[in-house]
Amino acid sequence: MQKIISHNEYETIKIGERIASKLKKSDIVCLEGDLGAGKTTLSKAIAYALGVKEHVTSPTFTIVHEYEAVIPLYHFDVYRIDDMDEMFEIGFEEYIYGEGICLIEWADKIKELIPENSIWISISYGNNIDEREIQINGLPEIDFIQSERK
Repeated sequence: MQKIISHNEYETIKIGERIASKLKKSDIVCLEGDLGAGKTTLSKAIAYALGVKEHVTSPTFTIVHEYEAVIPLYHFDVYRIDDMDEMFEIGFEEYIYGEGICLIEWADKIKELIPENSIWISISYGNNIDEREIQINGLPEIDFIQSERK
């Protein structure tokens, strides 16, 4: 496990870019954390770093957005999922066992559907208003230098 402290949104974006540089085809990235902790900010940074050209938004009401990039990106937000059957109805298994990268916000809500070898990123509030603690499991350590801050 790697733990990184982000002091502001700019650093969170830079961390997302570094995470994206380690991802490969068929990776599943699971994000968990409180409302407003930065899951969507991190997701957007990862998406843009993977080459997504269109505007990235959280798919809260549609559950999944598909983006074209060098490796297709499937961005899920399962915050509103109350029943696991909803995930099967949208073809979740085809996404997670496909060749694209799956990025799942609120993944802890569907933990039993997530394969064991997935990447887990937990974001929690830090000591200051803009500070976040980002814990990464299942990914080679990323090199993030705190002096990159703006």
